[in-house]
Amino acid sequence: MKTRQLGSNGPHVSAIGLGCMGMSDYYGTKATRNEVESIKTIHAALDAGIDFLNTGDFYGKGQNELLIAQALKQRPEKPFISVKTGILKNTMGGYGGVDGSPKAIKNAVHYSLTRLGMDVIDLYQTARIDPAVPVEDTVGAIADLIKAGKVRYLGLSEANSEILRRAHAVHPVTAVEVEYSLATRVIENDLLKTGRELGVSIVAYGVLSRGLLTGTLKGEFAPTDFRAHAPRFKGENFSKNQNHLATLKKFADEKNCTPSQLAIAWALHQGDDIISLIGTTSISRLQENLKALEIKLSQSELHQLNEAFPEGLFAGTRYDTGQMRLVVN
Repeated sequence: MKTRQLGSNGPHVSAIGLGCMGMSDYYGTKATRNEVESIKTIHAALDAGIDFLNTGDFYGKGQNELLIAQALKQRPEKPFISVKTGILKNTMGGYGGVDGSPKAIKNAVHYSLTRLGMDVIDLYQTARIDPAVPVEDTVGAIADLIKAGKVRYLGLSEANSEILRRAHAVHPVTAVEVEYSLATRVIENDLLKTGRELGVSIVAYGVLSRGLLTGTLKGEFAPTDFRAHAPRFKGENFSKNQNHLATLKKFADEKNCTPSQLAIAWALHQGDDIISLIGTTSISRLQENLKALEIKLSQSELHQLNEAFPEGLFAGTRYDTGQMRLVVN
């Protein structure tokens, strides 16, 4: 497994991290999730050398952290654990807003530590920037947790360049988790440059655009599946986006790989300061995706892909109107 340094002040971790969200929330339904298979997938990831696990305290209302804790029992590995916080759930289990207040941050970390069965969280970050709370206050709370030995490194998620600079002035930011793929390249406008200037890594989620770039989705999602409500996956937008996948498959065929592998390889080639998350719940998909590490893309091939998939090509926003206000766009 290839490794990369996480930020200028962080440790070396696997170039590919395992995103665990779908094991407990957002995709499919409760009936379609299989905790036994998910635990086996985590074990397979560890066996393959992945030592970066990504979760959130709101994934499955804490269930995802419990799942990770169960998976790590009786395992010799001590992987790097990244935890997001600040997203609230409503009574139906849906999105209930965001709370980045110091009081909420300092309260939530203890619940995460308990569920994970750990004494310290490696990377702790706000899942979204709370517009009602100065980011300096939110970051200051995490800095206090670092001083107290409850957290090792500070992270942000879906923060723009201005927010990153303000946060970094309070305490060094190690990484920004943000969506980045052939279908979503908005961070190339500014954030990626700012991160490199400050020595902040990018943890890229959605490198397969929630399955869109696999070419296997049919556009039919359960009401509880996040994609049923995301404009990019609905109606005419979804139909238009399918046309772009034919281009991706053509490139993949030329490289004798799958579209998924090519999309992950593209993300890995964007810089040694980028950690690519793959979110899967099955060993077979994990094994397929890991083969992306073996794909070499020349500068000419990267140029062709960049020209074929510019930012804004895919129809529909990645979140609904309300949530788009809280992400880099």
